[in-house]
Amino acid sequence: MASVDTDIRIVPVDEVPWDDVQTVFGTRGDPSTCWCQWFKLPASEWRTAEASVCQTALREQTRHRPVPGLIAYLDDEAVGWVAVEPRPAYPRLRTSRIVAKGSTESHDDPSVWAVTCFVVRVDFRRRGIASALLAAAVEHAKANGARVLEGYPIDTAERKASSADLYHGSLSLFVAAGFEVASRPQPSRAVVRLGF
Repeated sequence: MASVDTDIRIVPVDEVPWDDVQTVFGTRGDPSTCWCQWFKLPASEWRTAEASVCQTALREQTRHRPVPGLIAYLDDEAVGWVAVEPRPAYPRLRTSRIVAKGSTESHDDPSVWAVTCFVVRVDFRRRGIASALLAAAVEHAKANGARVLEGYPIDTAERKASSADLYHGSLSLFVAAGFEVASRPQPSRAVVRLGF
């Protein structure tokens, strides 16, 4: 079982130094190349986008309201990220089979928000960072007018998932935060929702 560190604080990405965002996304692995642009860029652009293009896109998105996500700190060190925005901010969710088969909400409704990505630095995993990020994402969405918050997690009881696959979050993480399973489009994937 993961231990929970009580010195975690969560801050909107526009209120942190950009160097801290770079620290969280790192220089290797999926976060360092994606920068949470997978659900935002059209597939044709994604295939040819370089990491620097994705990084620049996220930096530009932090200048708009609502901000695209939150950064977690543990003892003043940047350790994690959660992407949470109105669902229309994620054009590729329209073509996601999980969302198409599992959500009854209109994609164009800005009151429907989505949690699409978690990043927790390797040395800080299993310390309650993802739980703290999800709790803060719920509050962030609610404070910014969300009617519903959705997530699209993996059920690790049904399928072993690599750390790379867990960017969606685990089903147990969302259930522990009060989300209800709305549907199971695949045995190992769920659409979860929390209404406000």
